[in-house]
Amino acid sequence: MTRINTNVSSLVAQNRLSSSNNDLNSALTRLSTGLRINSGADDPAGLIASEALRSEITGLNKAITNTQRSSQIISTADSALGQVSSLLNDVRGLVVEAANSGALSSEEIAANQLQIDSSLEAINRIAQSTTFQGRKLLDGSLDYTSTANSVESVSDVNISKASIGSTGNINVEVVVSAAATQGEISAASSGFTASATAEAKSTDVRVATQAIGGEDIVITGGPDFATIAFVDDTDNANAGSASFDADTGVLTITGNFTGDSLNPGEVDADVDADVVQAAIEALDGFTATGSTGSGTPAAGVAATVGAAEAGLTITATEAGSDYNNVAVKFVSGATTGADFDSAQKVLTVTVDDTQLVSADDIATAIGSATVDGAAPASAVFSAVGATDASFDINEGIADTSTGSTGGEVLNDSLVFQLNGATGAETFNFGAGTSKDQIAAAVNLVSDSTGVSAGVESGALNFTASEYGSAANVAIDVISEGDNGTFEAGLSSTNSSGSDISATVNGVSAAGAGNTLSINTSSLALSLTVDTSGDNFSFDISGGGATFQLGPEVSTSQQASVGIGSVSTGKLGGASGRLYELGSGQSKSLTNDVNGAAKVIDEVISKITATRGRLGAFQSTTLESNLVSLSDAKANLQEAESSIRDADFAQESANLTRAQILVQSGTNVLSLANQNPQNVLSLLR
Repeated sequence: MTRINTNVSSLVAQNRLSSSNNDLNSALTRLSTGLRINSGADDPAGLIASEALRSEITGLNKAITNTQRSSQIISTADSALGQVSSLLNDVRGLVVEAANSGALSSEEIAANQLQIDSSLEAINRIAQSTTFQGRKLLDGSLDYTSTANSVESVSDVNISKASIGSTGNINVEVVVSAAATQGEISAASSGFTASATAEAKSTDVRVATQAIGGEDIVITGGPDFATIAFVDDTDNANAGSASFDADTGVLTITGNFTGDSLNPGEVDADVDADVVQAAIEALDGFTATGSTGSGTPAAGVAATVGAAEAGLTITATEAGSDYNNVAVKFVSGATTGADFDSAQKVLTVTVDDTQLVSADDIATAIGSATVDGAAPASAVFSAVGATDASFDINEGIADTSTGSTGGEVLNDSLVFQLNGATGAETFNFGAGTSKDQIAAAVNLVSDSTGVSAGVESGALNFTASEYGSAANVAIDVISEGDNGTFEAGLSSTNSSGSDISATVNGVSAAGAGNTLSINTSSLALSLTVDTSGDNFSFDISGGGATFQLGPEVSTSQQASVGIGSVSTGKLGGASGRLYELGSGQSKSLTNDVNGAAKVIDEVISKITATRGRLGAFQSTTLESNLVSLSDAKANLQEAESSIRDADFAQESANLTRAQILVQSGTNVLSLANQNPQNVLSLLR
């Protein structure tokens, strides 16, 4: 059928040509933009997915930029801290050099002090001048704000990380289940002599009682006094005399004891007791008292001489080595009394030189002795005199000493090595060395051994100067005399303390001595506390440097780091602050060089720890985050590309196809438009 009003073939050719033109335009657009999706109509679902991926990629790009800048900030801070560390090492060298005071002049030490002052100024300058794009890094403005310093039991705090989050505050609760302890070895009293008091005995005496003239004469002599012999002088030539043979121990008394005379015309006379008494008194080391009359003794009958006994026993009223080796000296004076020189450990007993003084009277004077010239609150010594014993100071009274009878001294010689956390020393003591003397010797070198000593409740204790499992005490007895009991009395030969045990917000903390620390995703800190073992809490309310390290703005994709001030007023630890090393301060080279050494060591350790912490943050957190972000970005870009980018090979083929179809469609449409003209041939 031939129609002219409706050219169906032309309409079909037009539709096909329009479709081919659309395909050609689509191919040209994709090839010119390189994108498969240029509008939502191209692929609605693909457009949604690709736009979401593009958003993530944009966040990743900024996260990478943030991480790179964060790393640059940390590098800047670390570089400045390196300069501080170098200055601190110089200061430490100057402190060590200044300790050599025996070889350095005061001018040289002053020169060292000037260098230290200059270094301290430089450190303060670095703290104030270290900036990144105008923001100071080491002045403490990047440190955390907390109330930890107000806690009495906290001596040092270092908060390195705290994720405060949307609340703007973290409450830190520390529960101490066990306080840190020190290593300790005890040398019990059994390792020393066990005598409880100090005794001093004056010259031992022997006492005899002899009746003459109806009265008893009490005769005292030294320990050699053994017997009494009477010689009857019938010639009546000797009214009464006495002599003593020290070799035989015989006291010979001569006189007319029978009353008979061998000489006619002479008057018989009995010996006067007081004459005999005076004769005995004239002998060195003898006293005689009790008779003033005259009479006849039992002729030829010797009185019994008692066994030697202490004429005077002096006892310290308090037990202990404080009264070992007290010298007891007897001197003459107008009255009888006593005084104790506590510094020189000398008890001076003054004996009345105008008469015989009984042992009891001397004992009474010793019991009321003054101390350093003043009356004590209570008696220092007591004394007991021998029965009927008397002393004549003019004949001399032997000085004596308490020796080691006060106890708390070594029974025999001792050599041992003491080991501590910081070194070892060998000690050599002889028999009779007191606990206090051993403790004093140990304490003289406690800085090199890390062990101190003291006497408590009768025991000698060796204690680690520091707390924790690393602060140990060990005693190795190298040799001890046969009678020694020191080693047997040791509680142990090796002892270590224990570290603090605590939880921080329910998390078990790592303990090292009195320092506890935790490191979680939200909180990292270390605290040094005292030995009380008290629980405490404090708040962290702000501060720190917060770095956005992820593509999403949330606390899980942020990292917070605290950088404390490195000014000399802030740097320090339990031993003090760095500024104290300056001229005129408490730990300057002229005031306390040992204290300066402790402070500088603590500060160097703290700066080193800060650099290590920042370095670890830079290498493990920032650099690893940078790698992770870059990998994620590449993966997302690949995913986005697979959805949105054009496949040039396919689109080139589509373009060729569309071009051919457009050309053929144009030709076909031309032919289709010519078909109606065929009707004219029918009208001819």
